[in-house]
Amino acid sequence: MNHRLAALLAAAFALALAGCGPGKPASKKLIAIITPAHDNPFFKAEADTAAARARELGYDATVTTHDDDAHKQDQLVDVAIANSAAAIVLDNAGADASVAAVRKAKAAGIPVFLIDREINANGVAVSQIVSNNYQGATVGAQEFVRLMGEKGPYIELVGRESDTNAAIRTRGYHDVLDKYDGMKQVGRQSANWSQTEAFSKVETMIQANRNIKGVIAGNDTMAVGAAAALKNAGLDKVIVVGLDGSPDALASIRAGGMKATVLQPAAKVARMAVEQAHQYLTTGSTGAPEKQTVDCELVTPANVDQYGLFGRK
Repeated sequence: MNHRLAALLAAAFALALAGCGPGKPASKKLIAIITPAHDNPFFKAEADTAAARARELGYDATVTTHDDDAHKQDQLVDVAIANSAAAIVLDNAGADASVAAVRKAKAAGIPVFLIDREINANGVAVSQIVSNNYQGATVGAQEFVRLMGEKGPYIELVGRESDTNAAIRTRGYHDVLDKYDGMKQVGRQSANWSQTEAFSKVETMIQANRNIKGVIAGNDTMAVGAAAALKNAGLDKVIVVGLDGSPDALASIRAGGMKATVLQPAAKVARMAVEQAHQYLTTGSTGAPEKQTVDCELVTPANVDQYGLFGRK
């Protein structure tokens, strides 16, 4: 066989392996997994879980991060398209800013399965699977009210304003907190899901509110930052409640720092997305509605040892 014929046969074979229509061997397909940065253990857990499940099902998997930058996300989706990915599992970079990228993937014949965050468009992604942020926030707020004895001044830390989850969580909090006349919000700032920002903003807010009794945060990263600022100021008796169920939050609860968190099952959601991608690629349907929610769970000192990496042990 001459070199030219061998090259042509090799190219044809590679093209056959890259085919992504239903019924082709799953082991020859690629699932592209794109999330925010992995310095947040929540996003690392969902990426690692999705990649592991994809490989268990016989797929190749790539894992990349967009750092909550919509432009970088667009580039990563372009790479997935260029690599003839069979599917994309995406924790997106913004409810509005991500719509165009998801549409582009769909136009290229690549189904997108969103996790953790929804986008402001229906019928573009095949699935949008998220933790039930509203339910989780109401559960966390109810525990916060109980710990506060239904009264006292408190501070709220809000997530990134471009993130739909930030608005959903604060709405869930206030649908509970605002029912109690004794609960007095004396400060509210966005800390953009950041521990360092939360530390700085709580440090500033408590200068005028040293009598605060509690801090409720839109995620655990901000809650941990708040707890550190309070401890630094000699206010480590202040009640701090977060949301996510991060390893740092579980460790803080065990050590007597944070009083509670609400665990959102990142691992379960990521696994569901990959399994639905597999079902869609092999049958043409996920068998589920586009929008799906998974309930969150309250974690306290009484049950913290039942939980591990964003899920029950």
